[in-house]
Amino acid sequence: MKYIKIPYTNKEASRLVYGCAGGPFALGEDVNEWLDTVYRHGVNFFDTAAVYGHSEVSVGKWIRERGLQDQVVLLSKCCHPAPDGTRRVTEKDLLSDFEQFRTRSGLDYCDIYILHRDDPGTPVSMAVETLNRLHAEGKIGAFGGSNWTVARLEEANEYAESRGLIPFTVSSPNFSLAHQVDDMWGGLSETITGPEHQADRDWYEKNRMPVIAHSALGHGLFSGRLRSTDLDTADQVLDAFGMKGLACEENFERLGRCEQLAEEKGVTVAEIALAWVFRSPMNVFPVVSTSHEKRLEMNIRAMELPLTPRERAWLDLETDNL
Repeated sequence: MKYIKIPYTNKEASRLVYGCAGGPFALGEDVNEWLDTVYRHGVNFFDTAAVYGHSEVSVGKWIRERGLQDQVVLLSKCCHPAPDGTRRVTEKDLLSDFEQFRTRSGLDYCDIYILHRDDPGTPVSMAVETLNRLHAEGKIGAFGGSNWTVARLEEANEYAESRGLIPFTVSSPNFSLAHQVDDMWGGLSETITGPEHQADRDWYEKNRMPVIAHSALGHGLFSGRLRSTDLDTADQVLDAFGMKGLACEENFERLGRCEQLAEEKGVTVAEIALAWVFRSPMNVFPVVSTSHEKRLEMNIRAMELPLTPRERAWLDLETDNL
């Protein structure tokens, strides 16, 4: 496992992030034994959110009962829109979600705290000043935005610099080999995949801001449960979000190329797709989620799987010749 220290945290974080949304996490169930397994494999970076049901309960219970507060890097998210779509990027909602985090998790400190969505109509000053206050009070370490545009990140950090405040140092956009052809989440879901977002990726590469890449395996498209010939029946595996945002001929062509290269290299489709993410010149931390130890091991192996620039371009349909 490789580890990198994220600015304003006091621990090194594994390059692979374990996502704690859905399943037993959403129900707040005891997941101690499974998280023991994940941690034993070297993963110490965990992603949760206020909107992930009772995930903060399950993760917090494990951290407390195993005494891992000084070893685990925990990221949680706030200010997700309400079920009716109402935006919640306000100081009141941010502070309320953080108090909910403390109550649910039983923890007084969150290593990385980020806004789950943006509201372009809300001045960046609210988020910057409120998160700085939580940091000054010793309640959070690093902070940033999930699904924020580069323009808004720049605006926030320019505001912070002008007032001598701590800037956003973490971002969590959509990033995977699969191109998002429609907004999966129904509003303000930001992707940095595809040629139209090359300038965004250049910005991340230049600034070395950690990219906590959600949907790193294409929301299940590259999980190994689908074949490139399954486009017409993809809804049996992909949920409605994945079907809306990713189910297109071009992405299934990318899946087919993953299958071909995986066979040549003697690895899995998931390893190829995740290696494509790891080989990005950005400072990427892919988020993955699995309940199977063998799949977890494959995801970890992808970190060391070499891909040439030509292979990476071919996988993304940038060239017809491998």
